[in-house]
Amino acid sequence: MSIHATAIIDPRAEVDSSVQIEPYVVVKGPVRIGANTRIGSHAVLSGRTTIGRDNLIGSFSSIGMPPQDLHYKGEPTEVIIGNGNQIREYVSIHRGTATGKGRTRIGNHCMIMSYCHIAHDCELGDHVIMANLATLAGHVELGDHTNLGGLVAVHQFCRVGAYTFVGGMSGIGLDVPPYVLMEGIRNQMRISGINKIGLRRAGMSRGLIAQLDEAFRILFRSPQLLLKDALHKLETEMADCPEVQYMVEFFKTSKRGVAKRTTDD
Repeated sequence: MSIHATAIIDPRAEVDSSVQIEPYVVVKGPVRIGANTRIGSHAVLSGRTTIGRDNLIGSFSSIGMPPQDLHYKGEPTEVIIGNGNQIREYVSIHRGTATGKGRTRIGNHCMIMSYCHIAHDCELGDHVIMANLATLAGHVELGDHTNLGGLVAVHQFCRVGAYTFVGGMSGIGLDVPPYVLMEGIRNQMRISGINKIGLRRAGMSRGLIAQLDEAFRILFRSPQLLLKDALHKLETEMADCPEVQYMVEFFKTSKRGVAKRTTDD
């Protein structure tokens, strides 16, 4: 273990012997830090926060602080962070609320760039990228391999589906379906097509990408079909494709409504 002399570590904290802690770090409360994790100078970790192995926590970041929620009364909620993440300088991640899920969770191998904010009760999958100054309000869900450009803001309770790329400076007020390219603000949100580059980089086959492209055409570019009919068509004609069925389920389980406007509208 390498802990700088100026760091302050709460005796209740559990810190693996291989962790590196730089100058002026503050760890307060029952924080748990896994193997080979590095904590940058001036970072503050607090509360019931669990950090897995092989993570990089940048300087001046703040993880596990109380949620910015007027109803929070100090309940024992938590932050859970997986393995192999990069959480860069000045990032803030707040713990959950008792009226929400009780936790804020980040998966594995995510890149959370400088000045991002992840509010209470958010759920991030694996391989998520949030570019500088991207902001999540409370209860937001990001699927695996989601990529948010710089200055993106996501409204509370919204979901962004897996493998979706959201262009910089977008304001997300509705759920964004999986596998697509999206940009815009609220009622100006526009979807330009399938995120083919992202899907190829993630290792998806040409055949699967072609299936998703066809599913996109049926959902978004078949004006003769009502949404319920398009979803039924995908359920029956592409029943053997789990990725397409995930897209169908995403629409069916939306509570805020799903962005559906395309650049062809």
